[in-house]
Amino acid sequence: MRYIGRANLAKRLAPLDGVPGRSVYGGGSARLELAEGTLTVTPPFGLDHEGEYDRVVVDPLLAALQADRRVAVLLVRLGGYALGVLEGEKLVDSKVGTRFVKGRHKKGGSSANRFRRRREEQERDLIEAAAAEAARVLGPWRNRVEHVALGGDRTAAGRTLAERPELDWLAPLALERFFDVPDPRLRVLQELPYQLYAAKVDEAD
Repeated sequence: MRYIGRANLAKRLAPLDGVPGRSVYGGGSARLELAEGTLTVTPPFGLDHEGEYDRVVVDPLLAALQADRRVAVLLVRLGGYALGVLEGEKLVDSKVGTRFVKGRHKKGGSSANRFRRRREEQERDLIEAAAAEAARVLGPWRNRVEHVALGGDRTAAGRTLAERPELDWLAPLALERFFDVPDPRLRVLQELPYQLYAAKVDEAD
């Protein structure tokens, strides 16, 4: 299984329309049975079309891949956060921030305890800052976004969502895919659409 950007995938799929084979649409995926093997494609935002065809049919799949969505994004790691709103592939609102969080302490004793307490304080400061900005920036979009993309570090993102009740609406809209970005920055937000609109592709001989 791998993820393929929608533009590249569309170029691959378009020439297949109408060729001999079989197509099965259902459960949010399309299974295309070709002479050289089977291709199963799952668009990132679902696929409502259902049906079976005795040839390769790709139009419903291409339509699902090409549809733009309005998506709220929350990326958090210990050390920084990036959040915003994407309309299609365009970033229309955003906020990024950093907070220094010490690395792990390798020595024991009282110094290690002080280090741990200080690290916990820094982590808490980061989570509080990320949650406050998420509530401020994403809140006005609450009834307008269709999906939510979460990423960074799972634990940090989860703690951020749990920090404020104003953020309770985000989790139910979260996409299944978690975006494991190493360094939440503005550039990462701007480049996220490539991953966001990439479809899951399974190939079998």
